[in-house]
Amino acid sequence: MNRDQIIQTLQNILPMEEGQILVNAPMDCRTGFRAGGKADLLIVLQNCDHLGEVLQVLRQEGMPVFVMGNGSNLLVRDGGIRGAVIQIGKDASQIRVEGERIFVSAGAMLSAIGSKAAEAGLDGFVFASGIPGTFGGAIVMNAGAYGGEMKDVVESVDVLTPQGEKKTLSVEELDFSYRHSVIAQKGYVVLGGVIHLQKGDKEQIRSQMRELAEKRRNSQPLQYPSCGSTFKRPAGFFAAKLIDDAGLKGLQVGGAQVSEKHAGFIVNTGNATATDILQLIRLVQEKVQQAFGVWLEPEIRIVGEDGSTL
Repeated sequence: MNRDQIIQTLQNILPMEEGQILVNAPMDCRTGFRAGGKADLLIVLQNCDHLGEVLQVLRQEGMPVFVMGNGSNLLVRDGGIRGAVIQIGKDASQIRVEGERIFVSAGAMLSAIGSKAAEAGLDGFVFASGIPGTFGGAIVMNAGAYGGEMKDVVESVDVLTPQGEKKTLSVEELDFSYRHSVIAQKGYVVLGGVIHLQKGDKEQIRSQMRELAEKRRNSQPLQYPSCGSTFKRPAGFFAAKLIDDAGLKGLQVGGAQVSEKHAGFIVNTGNATATDILQLIRLVQEKVQQAFGVWLEPEIRIVGEDGSTL
C-alpha cells in the first residue's frame, strides 16, 4: 500500500473521536524543547483501544514506528522522523484509586497521578508529581527526582509486545535501573500499570508537594522550553556541578543555551533549532571531558534525521 492507502486503512480502523492522523506533522510543538522537524505521519490516539490494530497495519507495510507520550523528554532532529509516530494522547489518562493502589493508563500525566494520590491520602509519589511527563514515558526511562524513582512505586506494567501480545510485567521483569527499563530494548509499548503506595496524611503530602514545586521554581529555568535535566548523572559526580565547574553556564549555540540558573539544563531561549541544541550538547560533553575526564551521557531521548549524531 502507498501512504494514502495506509491512511485510509487506519481511518477505517479508528473512530473519528478516538484518533487523529496528520501528514508532515510539526513535532516542535509536541516536545519539551519546542524545536525540531516534522513527522511523515503522526497518529494521535485518545486511548489504547485500537493501538494493536494500528501497529499491525504499520508493521505489515514495513513502516518504521516510533511511539511517544507527552514528549517532555524528547528532541526531534531538524530532518524530522521518517515513517509513523504514534502519540498516546493525554485523554488516555484514566486514573483509578483502589485502596493503596492506583491503576493508570499510559497517557496519565504524573502530575495528575500525584494529585489523585494526595487526594486519597496516599504517600510515596510526591517525588514524581512535578515531572512533566506521562506514566508510559516515565516507565520507559525509570523517571525520577528528589531521591525517588518509578521503580520504587510501580507494582506492575501492562505492555503490548512487537507481536501484538498483551503482557503484564512485574517490577522485577521491568529490569529497572538508573534511567533504564526493559521496555525500549524489547520493543514493548506501555499500555498502563499499577502503582502501590502507602497511607499518609493528606495535608502533609500536599505540603511536601508544594515545597517541591517551590524548590523547582526557585532552582530550575522553567520560563524557557527544555527537556529538564539534559544529562544523566555520571557515577560519582553530578552533571550540573561538572558543567558549572567547567565554566559553561550561559554557553550558547544559536538559540540554545546552558541555563544560567541551573547548569544541568539546556534551554531554548526562543529560536533554537534542534541542531543548535545538539551542537551545544556535544560542546558541553567535550569541554567537561577535557576538564574532568568525564563523558556526559544525554538523559533526553533524541530521534529523527539530519546527520547529527551523539
